[in-house]
Amino acid sequence: MAIMNVNPTRMELSRLRKRLTTATRGHKLLKDKQDELVRQFIQLVKKNQKLRQQMESALQAGMEEYVLASSSIPDVILQEAFMIPLNKVTLDVQSRTVMNMEVPVLNPVYEEESSDDDFSYGFVSTTSELDLSLSHLDQILPVMLQLAEIEKTCQLMANEIERTRRRVNALEYMTIPKLTETIQYIESNLAEDERATLTRLMKVTDIIAENDTR
Repeated sequence: MAIMNVNPTRMELSRLRKRLTTATRGHKLLKDKQDELVRQFIQLVKKNQKLRQQMESALQAGMEEYVLASSSIPDVILQEAFMIPLNKVTLDVQSRTVMNMEVPVLNPVYEEESSDDDFSYGFVSTTSELDLSLSHLDQILPVMLQLAEIEKTCQLMANEIERTRRRVNALEYMTIPKLTETIQYIESNLAEDERATLTRLMKVTDIIAENDTR
């Protein structure tokens, strides 16, 4: 590790000691932040896997029911059934702070209240499979939004973990060792200067003592 290009003085030694104290404290805080980010990231990944399985199960069930319905309902009637939407939904995008990061919060906003029994078509020319299919698919939207929210949060958190890891490594393997070696170098030089000064003083004392004895 290269020693910093500084003057080996007591003032510089005091300044570098303060920098080392600050760097050590910053390293601990960043390391704690990194550990907490990793912990929360692992939790989000597990939650993401559960939501994805839930979404895929609902999507598969909805498509299976739709295939059954489409096999017994003419295409014209299916097109008429989906021609008029029952409700309109918009996306409300908010944000929240997690470990000094802004992460998205996605919420669906429906224009009207609806229940599971509400459909935009009549029941005369359709089948119960179509009703079940739409019920399954209707449950997917909140799960999809939550899944998108978590995946974006994971992406942002992974980037923050990488940035924090680089800062921790820079402090741990570069800044702190360089400061430590430079401080030791200055302390060694100051100690050597003190010994040289003490030796000169002793010689001067001996010379004075010899002159006094003459």
